Amino acid sequence: MSTRKEIVSGYYGQYDEDGRLSRSRHGQLEYYITMDYIHRYAAEGSKVLEVGAGTGRYSIALAKEGMNVTSVDLVESNLAVLRENSKGMENIAAYQGDATDLSRFADDSFDVTLFFGPMYHLYDKDEVNRAIDEAIRVTKRGGVILFAFLSVFAIMYANFFYGNWKAGQEENFTDDYKVRHFKEQLFTGYDITEFEELFQNKPVDWLTTTGVDGLLEPIEKRPDFSLSDEDFKALAKWYSAFSEKRELLGNTTHLLYICRKRS
Repeated sequence: MSTRKEIVSGYYGQYDEDGRLSRSRHGQLEYYITMDYIHRYAAEGSKVLEVGAGTGRYSIALAKEGMNVTSVDLVESNLAVLRENSKGMENIAAYQGDATDLSRFADDSFDVTLFFGPMYHLYDKDEVNRAIDEAIRVTKRGGVILFAFLSVFAIMYANFFYGNWKAGQEENFTDDYKVRHFKEQLFTGYDITEFEELFQNKPVDWLTTTGVDGLLEPIEKRPDFSLSDEDFKALAKWYSAFSEKRELLGNTTHLLYICRKRS
């Protein structure tokens, strides 16, 4: 049986992660909305940890804005790109590591912690809780943590209307329609309430849950899809006004659960 690290590393080793947030409209919207939320809690001089940093799109951008950034990723090929793209930048450091073990960092170290990839690939309940606890531990009291996660419903809408609905349903739901989580999925999705309930007994206060890419991923595959630069700018501003609406959250592929560590 392959380990979680082997499965995830194998996927990202052959996937163009570095271009993910720029080559599609849904990626561009994800980046726009996510940066908007980061800027609500972090500014020049902030000490920021990004776990699941990938190739460093967010980490490098924040370092260029004067933040002190520490980046962690599980996948060495991602880190190689991050290090190459951040050469000469003294306010960014990158490490290979697993979200379930951040022991290289002391308690209460970071003003803002970004958990932007791990929750897509964590399936075991103990590992999920360990990762959440580690993110909270290394964040300063009063600091903010942004956890990215996926909607299981958006995963279905985006991937299983191509003659494969039954297979997708069997992969992501039990016979009585409970959400399934297992490492061979590669990407695991959550019911929104299910994800929020992971934090019920954690020492954090919920700030908001927001979507970051709307309904764009499934509809962008339509042959008649068209969104000019001018229309994209209008859409991004429009969506930023509605991205927290509960009735929209299940349709967006990527979401953020944002909380503050209690003082």
